[in-house]
Amino acid sequence: MSRTVLHVDMDAFFASVEQREDPSLRGRPVVVGSDPQGGRGRGVVAAASYEARRYGIHSAQPISEAWRRCPNAVYLRPRRHLYSEVSAAVFEIFGRYTDLVEPLSIDEAFLDVTGSRQLFGPGPEIARRIKREVRAAEDLTASVGVAASKFVAKIASDLDKPDGLVVVSPGEERAFLASLEIRRLWGAGPRALDRFRTLGVATFRDAAELPLDVLVESFGEARGRRFHELVRGLDDRPVRPDRERKSLGKEITFDHDLSDRDRVRRTLFGLCEETALALRARGLAGSTVTVKLRWEGFETVTRQASLDRAVNTTERIWPVARDLMARADRPSRRVRLVGVSLSSLVPEAGRQLSLFTVEGERRDERVAAVVDRLAERFGPGAVTRAALLEAGGRAAGAPADTGTVESGNVDPQEEDPS
Repeated sequence: MSRTVLHVDMDAFFASVEQREDPSLRGRPVVVGSDPQGGRGRGVVAAASYEARRYGIHSAQPISEAWRRCPNAVYLRPRRHLYSEVSAAVFEIFGRYTDLVEPLSIDEAFLDVTGSRQLFGPGPEIARRIKREVRAAEDLTASVGVAASKFVAKIASDLDKPDGLVVVSPGEERAFLASLEIRRLWGAGPRALDRFRTLGVATFRDAAELPLDVLVESFGEARGRRFHELVRGLDDRPVRPDRERKSLGKEITFDHDLSDRDRVRRTLFGLCEETALALRARGLAGSTVTVKLRWEGFETVTRQASLDRAVNTTERIWPVARDLMARADRPSRRVRLVGVSLSSLVPEAGRQLSLFTVEGERRDERVAAVVDRLAERFGPGAVTRAALLEAGGRAAGAPADTGTVESGNVDPQEEDPS
């Protein structure tokens, strides 16, 4: 029996929620993100309504570019708590049809409804019911792809937005994919796409005609074989409802590009403190530290280091982050954004402890416990380390845009290590 997998993707989620909350915004270009400051803003677009997308505005675009494209759009700061509440309500609807729900982000998920067909009907009917319930309960639209695999369902959901429903019958996957541009291939980042172009590949059909050994030679054994399967519509990965958060971190976009490395380092130290606090609040610890730097001109570099055990205190994260920044830094370039994240996350209660825990580590954990109690009672800014204070007694950083970066369930097949 073939599987039935849905990929449900909320349409322009943040912007659509804002238009729902304020009906006067319907039909108008709405951009959710950092303050554009009349075209001088330093942050990025978090979401754009479909009206805004007609101007070429899209998520992750510099907010200054969005302003240049459409200065008359409505620019709003994100309301994360509101979006989380709406997301929870939408996911509750998903759960009425199957317990096999795999979140990809706050506004999209895979659903395996194979076992639900006898009760609710075939996949397309379940998709229609979900779309109707989301519209009735939340006054929002969703686009759904229905297929026998996650990969094909996800591509299908993107082809008829907004409020779309695209169904790919079992056995029709290769024909469905054939004419699509190869840029839609999961795991194919810029470098991989360059290699495909070198091979003369523009569409899935072109890629499907390449011999396996050519793909393996071009992309390596694992990725070559995976691409060989995906371009033919073959994907047997299960929907996994128990997948855990992959990473958690903080980043800041400065109000102007900085050449002052002391200030950048102080800001990174503060981000390590915030990340450690967020990890402990969620009962997590991580053993891989990643530092992100974005230069003027928007070029971005990352550096990563793995630890011998999972950590969640500033004292353990900061020395690693400081060294990673030194490795990644280009002193001649000004810094636009700095960020830090922890991955390879495990529950704090289950993390491996050192056989020889020293007094310094116990002290770190005691300090962290005090900070957590104060933050819980008085808010995250209740305690500020002296190292984060500038001469005037205010916290360093002066960001134009700051945010939590949480990778909830990014599929490994979407990552492009090249």
